[in-house]
Amino acid sequence: MMTDKARELVSQMTLEEKAGLCSGLDFWHLKGVERLGIPSVMVTDGPHGLRKQRLGADHLGLHDSVPATCFPSAAGMASSWNRSLIERVGIALGEECQAEDVAVLLGPGANIKRSPLCGRNFEYFSEDPYLSSEMAANHIKGVQSQGIGTSLKHFAANNQEHRRMSTDAIIDERTLREIYLASFEGAVKQSQPWTVMCAYNKVNGEFASESKTLLQDILKEEWGFEGFVVSDWGAVNERDEAVKNGLELEMPASQGIGENKVIAAVKEGRLSEEKLNAAVERIVRIILKSVEEKKESASYDQEEHHQLAREAARESMVLLKNEGQFLPLKKEGKIAVIGEFAKAPRYQGGGSSHINPTKLEDIVEEVEKTVSEGATVTYAQGYHRDQDTIDEQLIKDAKRVAAEADTVILFVGLPDRYESEATIASI
Repeated sequence: MMTDKARELVSQMTLEEKAGLCSGLDFWHLKGVERLGIPSVMVTDGPHGLRKQRLGADHLGLHDSVPATCFPSAAGMASSWNRSLIERVGIALGEECQAEDVAVLLGPGANIKRSPLCGRNFEYFSEDPYLSSEMAANHIKGVQSQGIGTSLKHFAANNQEHRRMSTDAIIDERTLREIYLASFEGAVKQSQPWTVMCAYNKVNGEFASESKTLLQDILKEEWGFEGFVVSDWGAVNERDEAVKNGLELEMPASQGIGENKVIAAVKEGRLSEEKLNAAVERIVRIILKSVEEKKESASYDQEEHHQLAREAARESMVLLKNEGQFLPLKKEGKIAVIGEFAKAPRYQGGGSSHINPTKLEDIVEEVEKTVSEGATVTYAQGYHRDQDTIDEQLIKDAKRVAAEADTVILFVGLPDRYESEATIASI
């Protein structure tokens, strides 16, 4: 029914309208066709929380977004090995998207971890294709149960940030199938994401955005993907070739450059209008679906979602070793909390998935709440989390606080810039 309606609407469009629908309206919205009643809908960043921008065309987490629940990132959730838990997290994400009038949440990320220097490893589930595919499939299932689309990304072999827009991943067929594509294959076949996002990089000499092998032959024909393929933001190389080879939507807006290339290609016979029609039908079908699934006056319980995030965090924690049954820590005596991360914690990676949380506890205050009566809690900063220089006075203060304590809890880690989309720290 939805396919028939989409086809009927496309048959009424001009060439210019069809080409226009294949490019974004702006940074976060798809184009509509007002005269045909096709609305513009919004997409926004994920995947472990909703990052809806208040203002500004920002794709790297530089500006504040609306408050949303910050769930554990994919690296954490995969450590739970819990399908039902990640589905429940997906349901909560879908509820928040409905409340914020978002049609598609851009995630999950199902790329395989192949280098410790990849700035987005926190966004990807695992080194194991099966675990990754199961997590991604259930994430998608949960989100889409709420009438919100997902965008399985970044297809494919997007495993580093260094030169991410030009690097060429050379992979033999067996390795490509068994490792790099298997994670996506399971998610597509099990849960049919509304969209799939292509990667910036090349794969075996072809840009992922215009690879017929990846987008048409494998994704659509072999795996039966029914939605549309969207570019990562700015990942399009040649727009007309991308449409021809299976990339339906270019994001963000390209100020008419992309659509003009498509129009010219059709007029010059380099791109068939039938191919363009099929691409536009896929886009319109998803827009219509999002309108049909829209829940008016949607809302969600922030505290309930916060408690789910706490549950997910507990399930995701991995204890590597507990020598001498050192844990759980004693709750009495003098307890020292050292490290600026205790006051300004790192609980997610940086970049386009960076969430502005609805609620964030102060770790020092939480420790003070849980210790026994008569126990004391002392804090020392220890270092500046956003500076690479050593502050001798902070070190001296931390040593003094530690020497006077019975128990020391040390909070250390890397700043956002070391683990982030588009990071340059690993170059």
